[in-house]
Amino acid sequence: MKTILGIDVGASGIKGALVDLQHGKLSGERFRVPTPQPATPAALAGAFAEVVEYFEYRGAVGCGFPAIVKNGVAHSAANIDKHWIGTSIEAVFGKVCGTRVFATNDADAAGIAEMRFGAGKGAAGLVFLITIGTGLGTALFYKGMLVPNTELGHLIWKNHKSAEVYCSSSARERLKISRRDWAVRFNEYLLHLERLFSPDLFILGGGESKFFDTYKDVLQPQARVVPAQLLNNAGIIGAAAYAAENDR
Repeated sequence: MKTILGIDVGASGIKGALVDLQHGKLSGERFRVPTPQPATPAALAGAFAEVVEYFEYRGAVGCGFPAIVKNGVAHSAANIDKHWIGTSIEAVFGKVCGTRVFATNDADAAGIAEMRFGAGKGAAGLVFLITIGTGLGTALFYKGMLVPNTELGHLIWKNHKSAEVYCSSSARERLKISRRDWAVRFNEYLLHLERLFSPDLFILGGGESKFFDTYKDVLQPQARVVPAQLLNNAGIIGAAAYAAENDR
């Protein structure tokens, strides 16, 4: 299987790497540029093109993007400029790069990677991947099939605007609480998702997954809870896999 460039667009950085999809791993070093502020379509396109040019790459590019994505078009903008809403990610990035770009939600991209190559490989039933970072990203799979754009980090939560305001990594930092105290909050969120969906497996990704052993005993859903295996490379690998599946 050919090597494909995957790019993960985040709130603070845009990371890319060539991906060996036969083995589900990077085939070289990652390259990262800061996410421009404000993250307008024109500004993000320039940064995205910088990553593509670094690899001197001209094939199909996979893109994990922080928005609801339908047919390559952004339908939300939680941590990026609002001008993205209604804008074709694939057209904007493809035009500036001169390549075919295939875009999907960033958490969905991470989920695709974990289900194909990581902690969810071979898992049956209902599986949630939750990325814990600046926000909370969610990807939902049933019998290995993706249910796209779940965005359950934006559930209205108690007296907060959303669940991610209550128990994301940035919430922990904002509140200046320990990881175990944060995990008490996050456990409430897991139990709520369990009441709604009765999943068989939770996979935790994003930055907080690196510290899983320090708080795993605080988490008490009936479903099994495991850390993601691909860590911060999941979004890149999943984006490349998405491009391979759609570049027909």
